[in-house]
Amino acid sequence: MARKKPAPLGPLKFERRDVRAGEIGIEISHCGVCHSDLHQARDDWDNTVWPCIPGHEIVGTVTEVGEGVTRFKVGDRAGVGCMVNSCQQCDQCKMGEEQYCSGPKSCTLTYNGPNKPDGSNTYGGYSTAIAVREEFALTIPEAIDSEHAAPILCAGITTYQPMKYFGLKEGMTLGVAGIGGLGHMAVQIGKALGARVVALTTSSEKKDAIAKLGADAVIDIHDEDAMEENAMTLDLMVNTIPYKHDLNPYLALMKPKSQVAVVGNFLGFDDLDTATMVFQHVGVTGSLIGGIADTQEVLDLCGKHGIRPEIEMIRMDEINTAFERMQEEDVRFRHVIDMASLRDDRDAADKAVKVADPERGEVVG
Repeated sequence: MARKKPAPLGPLKFERRDVRAGEIGIEISHCGVCHSDLHQARDDWDNTVWPCIPGHEIVGTVTEVGEGVTRFKVGDRAGVGCMVNSCQQCDQCKMGEEQYCSGPKSCTLTYNGPNKPDGSNTYGGYSTAIAVREEFALTIPEAIDSEHAAPILCAGITTYQPMKYFGLKEGMTLGVAGIGGLGHMAVQIGKALGARVVALTTSSEKKDAIAKLGADAVIDIHDEDAMEENAMTLDLMVNTIPYKHDLNPYLALMKPKSQVAVVGNFLGFDDLDTATMVFQHVGVTGSLIGGIADTQEVLDLCGKHGIRPEIEMIRMDEINTAFERMQEEDVRFRHVIDMASLRDDRDAADKAVKVADPERGEVVG
């Protein structure tokens, strides 16, 4: 966990609260490492609640079921993505878009809370266990190993959602900007939906690896000839780049009446070329993860089509190195933490720090 900015992650020992009616308890076996985890742990968005325990690509085994639970039993595999609660009553929730919940409770994120109504912090998947409402737990298809299922719960749904919303289908051309943890899933999902996929990268050394994912074309955006040749050819772009960058070269690739869906950059764009947007009728839109039903849908799609994230397994005590490598774009393409390493790490437990957390129960160190 991160105790404060800009400290590295370190061990924390705490107790989760008891499983309530309508909830399941999960012993976490794997958790993906998302670029959002790095941003949140370093307070890049100026909204981090300390202490911060990241992790929202969670897979594990059900260890307990609360009263009224019908979809899961002890021993089942289950997943938890970016949300653990919402009002379930507002129009957005009723449409299966809990991520946009506008009710009095709103959407509660898996970590960095806050829990409603008391405002206490939520702690994520860089831990050994979690409790979650049954409505926010995902069924893991038998065809997908737990370590490969974990990244689908954020990287998969985040890129699938705009493809579904804008009706990506056979005969259309999809551009994917930024081929990292999210982008490499977008390439595979776009191909499964029948589209021609053009991968856009600033790292020419990635070209062979990206081509192996199934991309029909791989373009280095610094290659002026290739960019000119592909001008006005894309029906939809999923832009996964997680930091400020120049969007204008990408706009030139878009067909009239096309859309650029921004899924990774919360920090804005400078000097956006609105003239191209106006004269080519190009929309720039945002898209936030996806609802629970669509997350299950993309899990099932990945199971059916053999889509798997390319992962590198790490131990929990390697997380700070993983963050550094992710920032340097030195991972192909997603780190996944083996949570058995955390349970086995007695040294980490001995060095744990005490914190008060009334929502989650008495904390011990």
